[in-house]
Amino acid sequence: MQTPGLVEITPENVTAACRIEVRPEQQAVVSPVAWSLAVAYANQAIAWPRLIVDGDEVVGFVMAGFDTSMPPESFFRCGVWRLNIAAEHQGRGYGRFAVEAVCEQARRRGERRVTVLWVPHEHGPERFYLGLGFRPTGEVFHGEVVGELLL
Repeated sequence: MQTPGLVEITPENVTAACRIEVRPEQQAVVSPVAWSLAVAYANQAIAWPRLIVDGDEVVGFVMAGFDTSMPPESFFRCGVWRLNIAAEHQGRGYGRFAVEAVCEQARRRGERRVTVLWVPHEHGPERFYLGLGFRPTGEVFHGEVVGELLL
């Protein structure tokens, strides 16, 4: 692995973004990138979508949301909205890199808390997020566990 990076979604790379596929057993709990980009388009003022790259290779997608109109205790104020690491690139640290990049962006914006929601499922990302230090808040939103990481 080279040093991974994040790049904005452009007309030149949007097709590569939409081709990212997680493992088949994860597809029930992770939205496709194309769906996430539609959400980003509809929420342009607050969505922060980025491709995760390693050199010239697209390895994943991350999208955060930053909505300062929401109160600090709201899980909609600052959080990881989506994380898709291509099946063949999982387990190499790209997800950790992406979440840490979202946390750094949150710090730059003056935030002290980052949230994430996950579907409780045997192939879901709960262990991954807990391993990064997120802790369940006790809230559940549309069947998804709300986790938080205090910065």
